[in-house]
Amino acid sequence: MNYEQIMSERAQAIAPSPIRRFFDLAETMENVISLGVGEPDFRTPWTIRSAAITTLERQSIFYGANSGLLQLREEISHYMQRKYRLEYCPENEILVTIGGSEAVDLTFRTLLNPGDEVLITEPCFVCYAPLVSMADGVPVSLPTKEENRFRLTAEELRAAITPKTKLLMISYPNNPTGAIMTREDYEALAEVLRGTDIMVLSDEIYSELTYGTKHVSIAELDGMRERTVVVNGFSKAFAMTGWRLGWMAAPPEIIAQARKIHQYAIMCAPMISQRAAVEALRHCDADTAHMAEEYDHRRRFLLERFAEMGLPCFPAQGAFYLFPSIEPTGMDSETFCEKLLEEERVAVVPGSAFGESGRNNIRISYAYSLKHLTEAANRMERFLKRHKK
Repeated sequence: MNYEQIMSERAQAIAPSPIRRFFDLAETMENVISLGVGEPDFRTPWTIRSAAITTLERQSIFYGANSGLLQLREEISHYMQRKYRLEYCPENEILVTIGGSEAVDLTFRTLLNPGDEVLITEPCFVCYAPLVSMADGVPVSLPTKEENRFRLTAEELRAAITPKTKLLMISYPNNPTGAIMTREDYEALAEVLRGTDIMVLSDEIYSELTYGTKHVSIAELDGMRERTVVVNGFSKAFAMTGWRLGWMAAPPEIIAQARKIHQYAIMCAPMISQRAAVEALRHCDADTAHMAEEYDHRRRFLLERFAEMGLPCFPAQGAFYLFPSIEPTGMDSETFCEKLLEEERVAVVPGSAFGESGRNNIRISYAYSLKHLTEAANRMERFLKRHKK
């Protein structure tokens, strides 16, 4: 069989995730400390696990509504209102999805026609551009600069807009930089977008993880709710990565179309996860705050260690990543990561995986214990002493 002829050109054109390559290699090596995967090291809070166990013991698990359990959508609505001052009707403006990733995919497939351009702020999570391409859209890189604290400016947005621009894709707090956007930053962007038909997809999966500054959604601003799809989920804030549960909130016209795609491709999100998530939203604010406090402690620890090593690093204010520059070594990010893994058994992600603007950086996740971070920092320090110019 000639599988290259059989398989679709679209599928073959999509490159595998560049994040996974280093960690597949690391699994074949001994004594490796991995600081790459963005997965909380905390256990899912007991309240959530208990709800799942109770559901299994007391109820038969059947298919649910395509939009998601109404009780969960009501809790999501309450959560968004009390946390972020966003009001969405649970009946027709919220759709429960398989993680935030499905919500992102649904948004692209719902909004894009062939040839529509999507402006994607970079550095960014690796899935955005491939998902745009799979929806027949055209991903357009919109690099941000460290001198602007990796925030998108109104001038950069205005210069990137063309007659084909359909959607602006933003993600703050940002993976991989840890950057955030303030209300003033969003006001400037909103001024550019007002009077256009350009939509916004705001991935806010790290909204609970900000340090010293409360999260702001662009949908809060006057005139922006009607043109914004807000994506969020349970993976990061509630340590529920494997539960695969997220949501999208948008005007009812958009949700109605997205739900059709969702019902044919997915049918419904896992019902056990949905019932457990109700408890997460009702009772786990303290757990989320505790995790955020611990992440902040780890963040400050690594920033201090990098300063001692002479490794320049942007002082992240959100998520659980740092994005240090490796320019002092003269290496590109892929070479640096390969050598670090080979010589010191520390696995991190090349910044180039998140866009060309990250080629001189590496991404380090601090969603790991302080013991692991300390040992990894010690190994990195040895490595830098050998390789800094």
